[in-house]
Amino acid sequence: MAKYKKYDYSQSLLIPVSLEDQLMPGTLEFAIHTLVERRMDMSVFDVKYQNDETGRRAYDPKVLLKVILIAYSRGLISSRQIERACCENVTFMAMSCNQRPDHSTIASFVSSMKDQIKPLFRDILLVCEQEQLLGGTFFAIDGCKISSNASKEWSGKIEDLKKKKEKIECKIKSLVEDHIEVDKTEDTVEEQMSTSREKQIKRLQQQADKVEKWLTEHDKKIGSNGKELQSNVTDNDSAKMHTSHGTVQGYNGQAIVDSKHQVIVHGEAIGKGPDNDNLPPVIDGAKENLQNIGKAKDYFEGKVLTADSSYHSIPNLNKCHEEKLDAYIPDNKFRNRDERFSSRVGYRPRSKKFSFADFQYDRDQDQYICPNGKRLKKNTKPRQYKGKLLKSYVSKETDCGPCQLRAKCLRYKDAKRRHFTYYADASGNNISQAMVKKIETEKGRKIYPQRIAIVEPVFANIRVQKRMDKFNLRGKIKVNIQWLLYCMIHNIEKIANYGFA
Repeated sequence: MAKYKKYDYSQSLLIPVSLEDQLMPGTLEFAIHTLVERRMDMSVFDVKYQNDETGRRAYDPKVLLKVILIAYSRGLISSRQIERACCENVTFMAMSCNQRPDHSTIASFVSSMKDQIKPLFRDILLVCEQEQLLGGTFFAIDGCKISSNASKEWSGKIEDLKKKKEKIECKIKSLVEDHIEVDKTEDTVEEQMSTSREKQIKRLQQQADKVEKWLTEHDKKIGSNGKELQSNVTDNDSAKMHTSHGTVQGYNGQAIVDSKHQVIVHGEAIGKGPDNDNLPPVIDGAKENLQNIGKAKDYFEGKVLTADSSYHSIPNLNKCHEEKLDAYIPDNKFRNRDERFSSRVGYRPRSKKFSFADFQYDRDQDQYICPNGKRLKKNTKPRQYKGKLLKSYVSKETDCGPCQLRAKCLRYKDAKRRHFTYYADASGNNISQAMVKKIETEKGRKIYPQRIAIVEPVFANIRVQKRMDKFNLRGKIKVNIQWLLYCMIHNIEKIANYGFA
């Protein structure tokens, strides 16, 4: 006959626990505890509390920040999950000194840190600098699209939202008419259906009122190109963005990373999918952070910066030129021109028309020479457009008419001549084409691929290891707080692994 160990749930168990002994040197929780207690200026929270003479004692911001950082490092983002961990997990009990803050306190603390989050992030960045974790010579920038606490079903242009409201009202009208007909009968089943219909009418009416209120309080969202962007009723700061996993309603989490130990120099959540003008605010934010830890204004001058092809745009390239950055940002066709990818199916050369790169520039005459040897002269004088220098060149109709290569050169069959326009830098050079040529040099092809090993592991750590796959707050300010907290815990991990801890 089988024998089993006896057990008795009525027995008592006394376990002496030293909270301080749970924070072992070399662990992430020890690094968080030490940094918050000794290296971060937590006095920035004092202005939030007015309970020095009256009122209940508040939870110490040190305790709340420690709990939130260790929770985020373990993939706990919900305030209720964090509250539960403080009651059940010994490490969380040690970090909170067994004070067990409730979920509403935790949620309120996170969402109200807009004035404190940047100073705290800079405190951690300063420690990274003091621990010699910053190389300061090579940086990479990228973004990851993360869904937010908003539904893409409530997105659209103003006219789309008006039509949605009208559609809901039509549905309500139809249900009300059915409800009136049912009231005339005495069928029990119909009465039950009527109750369900009443709830549906109430829910739809709330949705219609919500859209109506939103429309009266908000105007059209206009993009940098002057066209209307899609708005969102739930979170108008978020954007509908296309990803490899489909379309999401959310934010683009940007980060600029130092190459030495993958420390994040600046992070920012932007409610915009395309990266064509995301580089300037991120560079400005990084400069501000570095100046606050004692770096010079021209710190980025001469430094290497890499970004993928989604950042290849005139505003971004102009910013790199203004900051005198040694930038490497390819266009979206650079792999098609790379001989190393010629054997791959996805990159096989196709029959195509001549591109801008097929035209040679004669600097002395300020003219372009086409593949057939004909010249394109300046169409007009260089002019300013949206604050940028615009140059235009055009060929002669007599040259293009009888040309044997017109089918590969002209965009349309009935086109009479070839012309192109581009943005130029202050000296008149085509900054986009200059970057294309820079990437195709031996140095450019050696430097640019290093970007992947610098910035991509950062997003892998945040999104996979930390399980940050959705922002649970609404509004750019609150979402940016959450993104910076994750950037902070990433940097704290670097300190724990390579620094004093």
